[in-house]
Amino acid sequence: MVDTVQLEAAAFRRLLQHLNQERTDVQNIDLMILAGFCRNCLADWYREAAQEAGVPMDKEQARQAVYGMPFAEWKSRHQAEATPEQLAAFEASRGRHG
Repeated sequence: MVDTVQLEAAAFRRLLQHLNQERTDVQNIDLMILAGFCRNCLADWYREAAQEAGVPMDKEQARQAVYGMPFAEWKSRHQAEATPEQLAAFEASRGRHG
């Protein structure tokens, strides 16, 4: 019988690969606008899960686990400055996300 945790872990790894290798063009702000979460949220959730399991982890370690590199490096390679339109859409979407 297949372990559900293994399937979930595989799906999570695939999501990270998709976001960090195949869709580097998708900005975190766009993810926040459309889905209410971004790569940084994933890193926060990862860190929270680690801490709940008794594994000490800081924000930068969690971000490196999610981004596959130090966050500063990811940011310099892939993150563009948010446009006024993105910022306005983000503000408008804030009420839709928890």
